[in-house]
Amino acid sequence: MDIDYLLFLQHFRESINDALTPFMEFVSLFAISFLITIPAFIYWCKDKRIGLYALSAYALSSAITVIVKLTACVYRPWIRDSRIIPAGDSVRSATGYSFPSGHTSNAASIYGGLALKSPKKRRWIKVICVLMILLTAFSRNYLGVHTPQDVLTAILLGTIAVLFMSKLSSYLSKHTEKENIVLAAGIVFCIASLIYISAKPYPRDIVNGKLLVDPKAMMKDGFGCIGRLTALCAARYAEKKWVRYSPSLSPKTVVLGIAGSFITVLIITFGIFPLKALFGLHWGAFAKNFIMMTFIILIWPAVMKQRTKDKI
Repeated sequence: MDIDYLLFLQHFRESINDALTPFMEFVSLFAISFLITIPAFIYWCKDKRIGLYALSAYALSSAITVIVKLTACVYRPWIRDSRIIPAGDSVRSATGYSFPSGHTSNAASIYGGLALKSPKKRRWIKVICVLMILLTAFSRNYLGVHTPQDVLTAILLGTIAVLFMSKLSSYLSKHTEKENIVLAAGIVFCIASLIYISAKPYPRDIVNGKLLVDPKAMMKDGFGCIGRLTALCAARYAEKKWVRYSPSLSPKTVVLGIAGSFITVLIITFGIFPLKALFGLHWGAFAKNFIMMTFIILIWPAVMKQRTKDKI
């Protein structure tokens, strides 16, 4: 049933000569390369609490999603059925196992978090966010890199992360003395997760004398996503202890926020190459994502506070 659906979409793509493929590729790319800059900008320039909430939901969702991926070890659609031909360059960004979809969980956690926290008077924001979640999920099916089960489960996991972080942030706003315990528990969870994905067995199916899917390559995303959550916990502790940044919507702050967004995208796009050479595939992915999240939560706020201290 799921393969039939992907084949239907594939035939539709072919019938229109891939006219929609570039757009769908951009929707998918936006979810993993640019979307995080929205809560980061809010964190730096508008509302630190809401920005931190959305970033936390994103980090938690991506960690849970990748743990499920590496537990289920479901092969990609084109591995399961050779009739599936992914569209365009989508295979390059389709790393790791198939179930659930990392792109979709990113969209569900960030768009979902922003929708939940948007003002009641601005319902159009909620509508756009929900539509973008659905469009991102559909783009993964349309491109032939995920099944409906993959994206629906990812939406569920992202939604759970959003709701959990909403309850947790409300609790911590009333019990600030408990935050350090939560952050420490988060780091312990990350350490346990790294041990788990490193020690668990993985399928090693051989086809024509070759390994069908290399588990070591599949584990890279696991280290990267867990690196984000580890960094969020550590950087949040350091920021509230030593930086204590307060955002403002001054022109100078907005310019610095835009610059920070640009640097974030550069880290996401190019950060793995030197770090892979230094630390290897797995720890290179961990280091890249650790640096990216630390930059957002701790480093750039410290820079912005220093640059704008005369105006605060």
